[in-house]
Amino acid sequence: MAQARTSYHKEVKTASFQGRTITVENLTPILAPKVRDKRKREIETGLYSVFRKYAPGRAEMR
Repeated sequence: MAQARTSYHKEVKTASFQGRTITVENLTPILAPKVRDKRKREIETGLYSVFRKYAPGRAEMR
């Protein structure tokens, strides 16, 4: 199945640091609500497994 092309919302911030101008571009995908919720759940699951792995007291549980 061919995947639809994703469009992005672009946010640009400019700041001065040590006399130089720094530009930061943030691209956020524009997704359908169902796709956004699915991706959010995938990220949360991945983060949960990482935090669980490195949580204090984990070694004591073995």
